[in-house]
Amino acid sequence: MSTLSKINSLSKLSDIKDQELSVFGYFEDIGLSKIGEKINNQLNNVILKASFKGKLNSSLLIYLGDNNSKILLIGLGNSKKYTIDKLRGCAGTVIKEIKKNEISNFIIELIGGYKLNVNKYELTKSLVEGLILGSYDFNYYKSKNKKEFTIKSSILDGDNTGINDGVIISNATCYSRDLANHPSNILTPSKIADESIKIAKYSKIKCKIFDREEFTNIGMGSFSAVAKGAYEPPKFIILEYNGADNKNERPYAFLGKGITFDTGGISIKPSPKMDEMKFDMCGAATVLGIMKAVKELKPKLNLICAIAATENMPGGNAIKPGDIVKAYNGKTIEILNTDAEGRMVLADALSYINDIYKPQFMIDFATLTGAVIYSLGHIATGIMGNNKTLINNILKAGEITSERCWELPLWDEYCEQVKSKIADVKNLGAPGQAGTIAGAAFLKEFVNDTPWVHFDIAGTAWQTKDQPYIPSGPSGVGVRLSLELLNIISSS
Repeated sequence: MSTLSKINSLSKLSDIKDQELSVFGYFEDIGLSKIGEKINNQLNNVILKASFKGKLNSSLLIYLGDNNSKILLIGLGNSKKYTIDKLRGCAGTVIKEIKKNEISNFIIELIGGYKLNVNKYELTKSLVEGLILGSYDFNYYKSKNKKEFTIKSSILDGDNTGINDGVIISNATCYSRDLANHPSNILTPSKIADESIKIAKYSKIKCKIFDREEFTNIGMGSFSAVAKGAYEPPKFIILEYNGADNKNERPYAFLGKGITFDTGGISIKPSPKMDEMKFDMCGAATVLGIMKAVKELKPKLNLICAIAATENMPGGNAIKPGDIVKAYNGKTIEILNTDAEGRMVLADALSYINDIYKPQFMIDFATLTGAVIYSLGHIATGIMGNNKTLINNILKAGEITSERCWELPLWDEYCEQVKSKIADVKNLGAPGQAGTIAGAAFLKEFVNDTPWVHFDIAGTAWQTKDQPYIPSGPSGVGVRLSLELLNIISSS
C-alpha cells in the first residue's frame, strides 16, 4: 500500500509557507530551478558548504531555522540526460527521504520538468507515479508494525487531471503488488475470485466465475488438467467492462496467468527459491490492477479481463508427463513437462475469450519462462505476437511508461518446434532452445487470427533489488503500460 493519503496542486509560491518541507530539484550542470532560487537566496551557500553536486538521486536536507521548516534538494543529474523516467525515480527518492524523516506534509515542484519537452499533465502524472509507487510498503503480516503515519503532498503548479489520473493508476499498480505479495495460503484462486467481485461492485463491471465443474463441462480440458492435482478449488474468472457508447462494440481483452502456487506438479521444481512461486499469479494481479484503474478512469471502450486461477500441485490425481488432453478449441496437447503449465491454462482462456467475445485484440500476461531472464534480465519484458501494429503500440506505451518491452521473433520455424508427433501440439519446444519463444509459439495455436501479444513477465514481475520507485518484490508491471496502450488506441 502507499503511504501518501492526499495529493493536491498549489498555484502560488507563497502557499509553501505552511508546509513542513519544500522539495526542489538540483541539476549537476545548472543547479537550482528558478523557483528554487526564489525561495531562498542563501541556499547556494549551504549547498557549497555541504559539497552537494546534484548527482542523480542524491539528496540534501536543509534546516532553515524558521518555524522548523526544511528544504530537501534532490539531485537530478545532468540536465541534458534528464528523462521523464528519471523524474519518476527522483520522486521515488524524495518520498523515501520524507518517510525516513517522518515528515507529514510537503510541497514539491515539478522537479526538472522545465528541461523536458513534456506537457504539464504528463509531468504531473509521472511525478505522482514516482511518489506513490516509491512510497509502497507491504507490512500486512507484521505483528508489530512500525508506527504508521500518512503523508500529504502538494505539487507546485501541478495539473489537477494529471494528479487524479496518476493517483488512480499508481494505486492500481500498488494493488497489483499487494495481491502478489500475499502468500499462497491466503491468496487462493477463491480469494482472487472474491477480489474480482469487489472490483465489479457498484460499477459498470460484470463478474462471471466458473468453478471446476463448470469450466470442465464447457470443454476447458487443458486448464482442467492442470488443476487436477490441486485440492484448492480452481476458478475461471471474467470481468466485463462496458464503457463504449456502443455497447455492442467488440472489446479489448487482457488475460492473466493465475497460478497461485507452482510446485511444478509431477515435474517438481527444486526447493531453492520455491517460495517465490507464489508470484506465479502476477499475470492475474496485473489484469486485476488494470480493471481496478479502469473502474475509476471510466474510458469509453469495452474491456474484458480473464484469469485462469489454480495451484499446480503433485498428487494422485495430477497430470503426468506423457498425458494427452484436449483444449477448448479442440486441439490436443501432449504434456511433456507438467511445469510448463501456465501456457496450458492460458490456452483455454485465450480460446474461450476469442470464441465468445470476438475481441479486437487479446493480450496475455504470464510469468511463463525462466528463459526470458537469460535473454533480457530483470529490465525488459519479452513480447511476441501476431500483429505488428499492436506490437508497435505496445512498444510505444512501454517507452512512455518506462515499462519497456523487447520483441522476440515468432517465426514459423519456432512454431514448428511445438508440433507433436502424436498430438496436435506439445507443451515444450526444441530441447534447450528458445524456451521463451516456444511458450509463445504454443499459445499462438489458440488465438486464430485475432491480433494477440504475449507478455512473458517472468523477469519483470518482481525485482530482487530496490529501485527508486520499484521496491524489491512484486513490481505491478503491465498495469501502467496497458492503461497507456488504451490511451494510444483511444486517440488513434
